Formats: sequence, structure tokens, C-alpha cells
Amino acid sequence: MAIKNLKSSCSYRVRIGLNLKGLEYEYKAVDLLKGEQFSPEFLKINPIGYVPALVDGSFVVSDSFAILMYLEEKYPQHPLLPSDLKRKAINYQAANLVSSSIQPFQNLTAVKYIEEKVGADEGDVWTKTHIEKGFVALEKLLKDYAGEYATGDEAFLADLFLAPQLYAAINVINLDMTQFPLLLRLHKAYSKLPAFQNAVPEKQPDAPSS
Repeated sequence: MAIKNLKSSCSYRVRIGLNLKGLEYEYKAVDLLKGEQFSPEFLKINPIGYVPALVDGSFVVSDSFAILMYLEEKYPQHPLLPSDLKRKAINYQAANLVSSSIQPFQNLTAVKYIEEKVGADEGDVWTKTHIEKGFVALEKLLKDYAGEYATGDEAFLADLFLAPQLYAAINVINLDMTQFPLLLRLHKAYSKLPAFQNAVPEKQPDAPSS
């Protein structure tokens, strides 16, 4: 398999999933800042020009959620979803909250549009506002389900979506996390899991040398 991505949180999620399932894959970087996602070569893989994309033999699937569900069905080892119906639903809800109500608002295209149409200083305000709104919701959603990780004592789908979002909020956005104690605790827990740590952007082949 080959996965094409850069330092996007969507690609980050998929790397964690691949690592948790112990799957080998070829990493192929796509430089978003240079617009490589809109190159003719990449648009043949994903016509909308978004990362990540997973190439499995002759089959191609894009969108991190679709990729992870494909991997879950094809490779059942280390399930990404709990067997308990209610906790499974909370995993879906948390993952969708991140993917639909937080991450799109920090997307490079969205932030650039805000900066161009509203003001150069408004991109950060826009991003922080939507991240904080989402984090408030996640704190409330997970308070009755969290154990060591988001929905218990095993890492599941919700954690795959939370870890990259928390990484971005803390390391890129510099968000004050003291107002989100549960999420901050989860962030620290992820730092102890090899599958998560091996997926961080600075450990990828295209990471700039320090």
C-alpha cells in the first residue's frame, strides 16, 4: 500500500490507524504549500485534490474516514471500534465532530480565504474560535466515557481523530489547553503510545531537518 500526504491532520489520522494495525505502507509526500495536491498526477488519484489518498494495489480510496473504515474492514487486527454499541456511537460522534466541525475551519484553503477576504490577522482568530468551540463540545461529550483514552482504556477511532487535532492546537495554534483538562490529559496519554508517536509530522520522511 502507498499513502500520499503531507503534514495534514487528516493524513496523520491514517498513519496512526496503519501503525495500530501493524500494516506496512509506502509514504509518498504531497507538498500542500507548493500546491502539489492540484497537480495532474495527484488529481488522477483524487479529483478534488485533497490528502490523504490510499493506494492499495489497483484500488484507490480518499478521505481519512473512508480510508480508516476500509482498513478496519480489510484488516480486523486491533479493531478501531469497540464492540459496545454506545461506545461505538460515541467514537463516531467524536470523530465526526473533529472532521466536520473543527478541522475544516483550520484547513489551509479556508484560512487563506478568510485572510484574503476579511484581513491578514483574522485567520488565527477564525481558527482558534472554531477549535475552542469544538473542544468545549468534546470535553462534554467524553467526560462520561473517557478512561485512559477517549472512550475507555483502549485507543479507538475517536483517539485517531483527536490526537492530530490536539497536536495542531498545541504545537501549531498555541492554544491555551488549561481550559480543556480532559483533552490535555488525552494528549499526554497519546505521547506514550508508539503507534501515535511514530505518526507525528516531525518523524515523517519529508519533515524538515532540525
